[in-house]
Amino acid sequence: MGSTVPVDLRLYGILDVDVCGDDGADLADMAAEAVSGGCTLLQYREKSIVNAREALARIRAIREAIAGTGVPLVVNDRCDLALAAEAEGVHLGQADLHPAEARRILGPRAIIGLTLKTGAQADELYRLPVDYACIGGVFATTSKDNPDPPVGLDGFGRIAFRARLARGTEFPVGAIAGIDGSNAAAVIAAGADGIAVISALFSDDSVEGRASDLRHRVDSALVARGASGAARAPGALR
Repeated sequence: MGSTVPVDLRLYGILDVDVCGDDGADLADMAAEAVSGGCTLLQYREKSIVNAREALARIRAIREAIAGTGVPLVVNDRCDLALAAEAEGVHLGQADLHPAEARRILGPRAIIGLTLKTGAQADELYRLPVDYACIGGVFATTSKDNPDPPVGLDGFGRIAFRARLARGTEFPVGAIAGIDGSNAAAVIAAGADGIAVISALFSDDSVEGRASDLRHRVDSALVARGASGAARAPGALR
């Protein structure tokens, strides 16, 4: 199954190079501000990596910027870059490396996340060594070219229900795509343990303030739903 490392999905910031730019120093500053504002998990995402060495340098800069905060950094898709940068893990899509192969490469304490788009994919979680899932896209978004229609709040709830049937009620399930301050509370009310955001956090200045606002909305919605929202300790990739 997954690692023994619990994952806190409350505010999952995705540093997407297409949105945030490819300047490693800027990405590192954004990461530090996001964590200072309340992000609980970060992901580096670069969908079309032309220069792996430059991507690795950016990941290392982000990791250095948040060192000592206890907030994990995962890398989208690329186990090799996660391992080289000593990041805490990876996030995989349905067409990426199989989670079992990622676990074999990265080891038992790595964080491995998975994107879910359908209930059938959620049903498969019982046999996959993953630590959390993000369901989406929930809403339409301009941050990623997504050929699949949004699942909406009702669709999210149905897929999340099946994910927890497969893995148990404590399995962390987040929501992704088109989420911002206007709908974050509704997503949590629909059953999400947290939100994964790109543009709502990194598309403008005041990243720390945006993170603080989003985190407050998520925490308040978790309390209203009766969920604990307690922070969970990250692990380390070795």
